[in-house]
Amino acid sequence: MSKFTTGEMATFCNVSVRTVQFYDTKGLLHPSELSEGGRRLYNDEDLAKLRLICTLKAIGLSLDAIKDTLASETPGEVLPLLLDEQTKQLSDEIEERQRQLQAIKIIKDSVQNMTTIPANSITDIEQMMANKQGLRKVHGVIWGFGLTQGLIQLGLIVLWIMSGMWIPFVVVFVMGQLIGMLLIRMYYQHTAYRCAACGETFRSTFKQFLFAPHTGSYAAKTVKLTCTACGHKGYCVEVYAQT
Repeated sequence: MSKFTTGEMATFCNVSVRTVQFYDTKGLLHPSELSEGGRRLYNDEDLAKLRLICTLKAIGLSLDAIKDTLASETPGEVLPLLLDEQTKQLSDEIEERQRQLQAIKIIKDSVQNMTTIPANSITDIEQMMANKQGLRKVHGVIWGFGLTQGLIQLGLIVLWIMSGMWIPFVVVFVMGQLIGMLLIRMYYQHTAYRCAACGETFRSTFKQFLFAPHTGSYAAKTVKLTCTACGHKGYCVEVYAQT
């Protein structure tokens, strides 16, 4: 079996030596052995594991999620699901861009020929401008509200300190909590999960949605749940669900 130094591992996976060492300290990738001089030595299985870690990191998973995924019973089944979901999102984006390009071409030709723009093209443009795709829209609404709410509350805290007026802060805070609860409920209604073990898509309970570990970015998010189809407990890929 081949043996590789930290530097060789870094070269093979196009990462820095510090990254490989950092993964060791985080418990993601321990060396298979140490040399007499105390140098880390890795084997072929370690190299394959590092490549998997780099792939999961590249599609948006956090290091904690990667660690839990590698420790699960089916680490090799989570990755294809994440890649399938990423492929679907990219395909949707490509389709949207193609529709936009087609609409622009029709408008350009119509303007040049001084003709009327087809009604269906106008409809397509309005829909593309008004609607975002899937979970990106849901995430955008929540993040936008959270940022706005935070800035408003910060300003009202300053007002409270400087003038002693605390009522506006309390009112905005309470309203923000109520709206936040509604947004969380909306988020829950638009999410489903694909099991890494059986591949089935299922809906979680609201309690599980709130308290289960959520990891990764919006483009590749996983949640640790128990599949209602097969009973497997592990990280499942979050997907968009129509209400």
